[in-house]
Amino acid sequence: MKPSLQVRLSQHLSLTPQLQQSIRLLQLSTLELNQEVDQMLAQNPLLETEEDYSVAAPELAEMRSSISESTAAEDSGADLEVGGGSEGPAEIQAEDFGSTEREDWENGTERDDFDGIREQPTNSGSGSGGDEDGERQDQSSGEISLQEHLVQQMAGMSLSDADRMALHVLIESLNDDGYLEDGLDEIAASLSEDAEEREDLLDHLRIALKWLQHMTPSGVGAKDLSECLELQLRALPRSQAQMIAIIICKRHLELLARRDHKKLMALTGADDTLLREAQALIVSLEPKPGRAFARSTAAAVIPDVIVRKVGRELRVIINPEVAPKLRINEMYANALRQTRGGITNSALGGQLQEARWFIKNIQQRFDTILRVSQAIVERQKAFFTHGALAMKPLVLREIADELGLHESTISRVTTAKYMDTLFGTFELKYFFGSGLSTEAGGEASSTAVRALIKQFIDAENPAKPLSDSAIAGMLEEQGIQVARRTVAKYREGMKIGTTTMRRVS
Repeated sequence: MKPSLQVRLSQHLSLTPQLQQSIRLLQLSTLELNQEVDQMLAQNPLLETEEDYSVAAPELAEMRSSISESTAAEDSGADLEVGGGSEGPAEIQAEDFGSTEREDWENGTERDDFDGIREQPTNSGSGSGGDEDGERQDQSSGEISLQEHLVQQMAGMSLSDADRMALHVLIESLNDDGYLEDGLDEIAASLSEDAEEREDLLDHLRIALKWLQHMTPSGVGAKDLSECLELQLRALPRSQAQMIAIIICKRHLELLARRDHKKLMALTGADDTLLREAQALIVSLEPKPGRAFARSTAAAVIPDVIVRKVGRELRVIINPEVAPKLRINEMYANALRQTRGGITNSALGGQLQEARWFIKNIQQRFDTILRVSQAIVERQKAFFTHGALAMKPLVLREIADELGLHESTISRVTTAKYMDTLFGTFELKYFFGSGLSTEAGGEASSTAVRALIKQFIDAENPAKPLSDSAIAGMLEEQGIQVARRTVAKYREGMKIGTTTMRRVS
């Protein structure tokens, strides 16, 4: 085949490191952004917060002078060494930086501590942060996990080494709720591949399981809810109600959930009074034995955007508590300016550029969040006056087209970002919802329909709760055409039980 030269035109998109960082910062939540900022501050000496600058400000003048003196000494050489120089060290002026470059370096957004996550110390001072950390460590160290609690009990038991090891394996296999999700066969198989050794290990695990299920909290080590409740019931004093409750937990939990008392009485042979006593016993049990030992990791949601009504106008601002206020470290920037070869050839030159990119991308992140939030507020004005019932249908494409952004960008902005309103704090995604047809030919937001369903259920007669079909009929009377299946889907999404579960006899 004869070789030949061909000219081809093609287009491709290249993601620069700066653009990649901008996209990544945009999709981070407030907590993740805070961690990212802390990591960047630790890695890059040219980046600092406004707080760091205010603390270091008194020392900067002296440092500037030292830098200038050393630079002047290098330039003047032997003259200064002899002491013949009459002029003092030259002051570094603002003009040396250039107004545009200096403005870029010092550009940033505000950063404060997160009131909603950690409690603010009552006294200020450089040592307050350390005291606060120490206090949190003390509180954390006072809590023990479920596994630690069980290991403490195991220390007082008379067990062989093999049984003790098997019990320790089971304790480590428990989930946060105190359940043993994996079967003994699976645990044994994961510990040994040898058939004889695995069988011997299985015997020890069976013995260890009996020990585990007699430890506190009662119900720990169960494979499911039924066994968990049964273990707790067997630890109670014997009575007729206890025996009926055990039968129900072993075989008829589904009937109990449906509150089918007639079937339960027929299957257990208990009368109404005894059945109610058994039911009261079951209700008093703990379905998740490990819950008391679960360390609370949930943090208060801190809104990224605040919306307030001023007169007839809706004001949208970025929450100053979540916006980090960053700047370029002036001392290092001055040092780089004074080095021979300039910033470009300096080892810190790359870190300076990285710091400037980071500050710019942080600012761009909040600018984009603000623009999207303003567009959402403009489209959902009725919500901020009348609440969820006045929500309008809205999809990501509408905001994307309005702002000239891609749908994926809007999706990143509205995920894990929150808006504080007079009706509460909501994720930005909350304001988006599909439309349902109305008799008038328009559309009603699915969010508004959910709010209406909840309103109907809250106002229902507890003795005669509304069925999904009845709710669909009531919505139709309001001019909203919704199928029964859709009502059931929305109800389940709001974690509202069925008619049987909501009935109060």
